[in-house]
Amino acid sequence: MKKTAPSGIILLNKKCGVTSFQALGEIKRALGSGKVGHTGTLDKFACGLLVVLTGRALKLSPWFSACEKQYLGKIYFGRETDTLDPEGNVIAEADLPARESVENVLGQFTGDIMQSPPAYSAIHINGKRASDLARSGKAPEMKQRPVTIYSLELRSWQPPFAEIFVHCSSGTYIRSLARDIALAAGSRAHLVELVRTQVAGFKLGSGEWKAQSGELPLPVTKSVINSLGLPFFEVAPADVQPIIHGKPLEVILQNAAKLPCDDGPAAVFSGDSLVAIVEKSGSKWKYCCVF
Repeated sequence: MKKTAPSGIILLNKKCGVTSFQALGEIKRALGSGKVGHTGTLDKFACGLLVVLTGRALKLSPWFSACEKQYLGKIYFGRETDTLDPEGNVIAEADLPARESVENVLGQFTGDIMQSPPAYSAIHINGKRASDLARSGKAPEMKQRPVTIYSLELRSWQPPFAEIFVHCSSGTYIRSLARDIALAAGSRAHLVELVRTQVAGFKLGSGEWKAQSGELPLPVTKSVINSLGLPFFEVAPADVQPIIHGKPLEVILQNAAKLPCDDGPAAVFSGDSLVAIVEKSGSKWKYCCVF
């Protein structure tokens, strides 16, 4: 009989050479449950912070997946691979750019931009992964989509390598960013190293989980909800069961204190316990999920 996974958050330092799915294996074995999921894929060659949710906390996946992220990446200039990473085949070569050329084009990729994801990615096209189409010899059409780069810095320059720091929105591909920076600077490139250093308010090196430690997942506290950019409010203990049973929120929340004024999702707590995520639209409330 499978154990019930404790609900909460695990900060996992994923190692290079394993997929994000494979990285969950030790957590599943330690918890004795398969009710575990990560909140944003890291490529196999990449490493760093993987925020993992367990048990009922998996219901928070949409909000964690939409979080801003920060990375350190190492670009190899002069060669572009089909996967845009070190595991691919070289498809184009060009002269190395000058440092000034690279620095001068970084502004083009700061702010709200349109980005074409890599052909070798998990994006679905007509029901099939783009990476599966690419491996079968087809050329998937990767439509541009909007992403936001909040900060982009050239941290070091040791040709053919350059290290960049990126603070970006969810959905940003650093492999694509490396390709596009090189093209704008009159060269070609691929990403050879990538470390995710931060997801929302969670930082790499701030207490990653270790299987042998026997630690339980971190609880979903008000500070966690705050790091997701969600407002929260409290209800009385007597209102918890009506919420769990899905009773009309307009009636229940008449007695709640400090209800958010703005439309959108909000977390409901009773004391230190997360009860639900609800959403306000005008004077109406609806359930997103109940814990």
